[in-house]
Amino acid sequence: MCLAVPGRVVEIREEDGTRMGKVDFGGVIKDVCLAYLPDLQEGEYTIVHVGFALQRLDEESARQSLELYRKLGALEEEFGDQWGLAAQQAGERRPPGTEWGAAQ
Repeated sequence: MCLAVPGRVVEIREEDGTRMGKVDFGGVIKDVCLAYLPDLQEGEYTIVHVGFALQRLDEESARQSLELYRKLGALEEEFGDQWGLAAQQAGERRPPGTEWGAAQ
């Protein structure tokens, strides 16, 4: 399965003429192409599918979607071992409900 997963943009850069960024999916950080959303800013949320940011999303919708995927076990399927490790580390470092981090 390949989900469209919500995440928070934590870094934006140019790479070989393409707008790229790092997106945090509740602890799993991936490189993502931001070319389809040229005005997306750090700290904003987006829906990512197969490595491309497709749509801006408000924080509450992102949290709700991510929580639903988490409950369904879809994030483990999407991110594999990275999700389990991120969830374990988040549990050790962060209080419950603060998976998106403090720097917003």
